[in-house]
Amino acid sequence: MKNTLCILAALVIAAASAGCSPARRDKDYGVFLSETEDLGRLRDYETVVIDAQYFSREQIDAFKSGGRTVYSYLNIGSLEDFRDYFDDYSGLTLGAYENWDGEYWIDASDAVWQAFVTDELAPALLEKDIDGFFVDNCDVYYRYPSRQMLDGLAAIMRALAGTGKAVLINGGDVFLDAYCAGGGTWSDVITGINQESVFSAILWDEGGFAAAPEEDRAYFTDYIERYAAQGADVYLLEYTRDRALIAEIEAYCEKKGFACYISDSVELD
Repeated sequence: MKNTLCILAALVIAAASAGCSPARRDKDYGVFLSETEDLGRLRDYETVVIDAQYFSREQIDAFKSGGRTVYSYLNIGSLEDFRDYFDDYSGLTLGAYENWDGEYWIDASDAVWQAFVTDELAPALLEKDIDGFFVDNCDVYYRYPSRQMLDGLAAIMRALAGTGKAVLINGGDVFLDAYCAGGGTWSDVITGINQESVFSAILWDEGGFAAAPEEDRAYFTDYIERYAAQGADVYLLEYTRDRALIAEIEAYCEKKGFACYISDSVELD
């Protein structure tokens, strides 16, 4: 009996420890932008964000056959030097992207860039049978605000929404608010919001994480809740290993009906 009790106690402790894992506990949603080879390791997730340029339609369809949803990363506001089209569009870059070596803000007001995204990049991803786009770096409007930049991003986003696929805007709060304030309707350009670092913060200089400042948390919770109240889907992407903060994030998302993914790596691997 003593041995049995010890075994049971060990199982309880192990289960409790597993429940307190500091990352990747939520299997409803996951963002894996550094995964370039094996979708099989993501099979426990119902909805995933990947960079579909690294996978074939056959690989994605096989992964989706279990009822999963796949969004593809699509960067419309900056240009990374590892993309095979970097040299073709590097002349449109505006400046270095802070904290990310080899990445540069791009002039999304330029018609050539807009046509490339909507007529080449997006159709190539759609050919892979993705369920939607995870659109990054509309924050270029925050960095380089102008009417031309706002209109350029809006043209791209309307074209993406016009495909009938889901469109998640990652960040881009200043753009989205400005677009709506100018008479646009959010549902013309997005179906949902993925907001990073609502409760957590990345300490780039120290190489770690922290809780977000209260003013940032208040701003972003107001932002996402405003659009959620109008029908937008909301996803949170947080970076932390703090168990108390993880519990707080998960409780908030459960209360609001939002999905979240909590990563222990800015590389999203």
